[in-house]
Amino acid sequence: MTRYNRQDVLRILRIHARQLQAWERAGLVTSTDNYGFEDLVQLRKLRDLRATRLSAASIRAGVTAMRAASGMENPLLEASAARKGSRLVFRHSGAVMEPITRQLVFDFDVHTESTNVECVRFSAAQRETWISEGFIEAVRCEESGRIHDAVNLYDSILRRDPRHAPSAINLGTIFYNQGEFLLAEKMYRQAVNADPNYALAHFDLGNVLDELQRMAEAIEAYHTAIRLVPKYADAHYNLALAWERLNEPRKALRHWEIYLKLDPAGPWATHARGQARKILAREKLAVVWRCAGHPKARADR
Repeated sequence: MTRYNRQDVLRILRIHARQLQAWERAGLVTSTDNYGFEDLVQLRKLRDLRATRLSAASIRAGVTAMRAASGMENPLLEASAARKGSRLVFRHSGAVMEPITRQLVFDFDVHTESTNVECVRFSAAQRETWISEGFIEAVRCEESGRIHDAVNLYDSILRRDPRHAPSAINLGTIFYNQGEFLLAEKMYRQAVNADPNYALAHFDLGNVLDELQRMAEAIEAYHTAIRLVPKYADAHYNLALAWERLNEPRKALRHWEIYLKLDPAGPWATHARGQARKILAREKLAVVWRCAGHPKARADR
């Protein structure tokens, strides 16, 4: 069975390390660096529930109550979960349960408004489960080199949910790696439009615009990624490169220095440090030349 380390999980599910740590502190998942497929499914469900602004405390309370009410070892894996008000509800064996109050609503009881609403919600939840599990399988296809299968899966997901930003990003990255930059740009823009607050989508869009030599647009995309996540080290790095290509060393220097503060021992730190030193040396020489050689500068001394 394929196993994943912590960084794999953060990358695959597009979650931040702080979020994973918060779930661990809340007792929703076990702290580890060795994850299996079921762990990814559970974390994906937590991520989707958190996206509905349901707090970790509410999720924990619902899971704990569902264990007590149903005897399930892991309700997040054994039943569908969704938000109802400020609480977590589960659908299992044809019934909807709010475990804290122990209230049940059965699917065949279609005469009440509340039941109809719950059935619609869980139909959507089942659809989301299919999409999320399909996404994880697509990632597994990529990692095993089955790129064609991954493309088909991502495309299938996006036909059902055009706003599934992670699939658009991953499909865009496949196109990017194949040198299909216009197709990659299309997918990254789809991801940006689906989730304007998704910093990675803006970062990837900046990368492909850079490849297309549309530097002003690339810089704008990098700036947006940094505005959303000010400590986005890779965005600062690529923005510094972009400013250097436009012969704007001082603007580049600022982002080299920020990158080095954020990631002083990272894989590109040596290059960033070297570029910063070169710019500082050139700028000092330019200042000396202006002070010594410019007529106005001499007159002002």
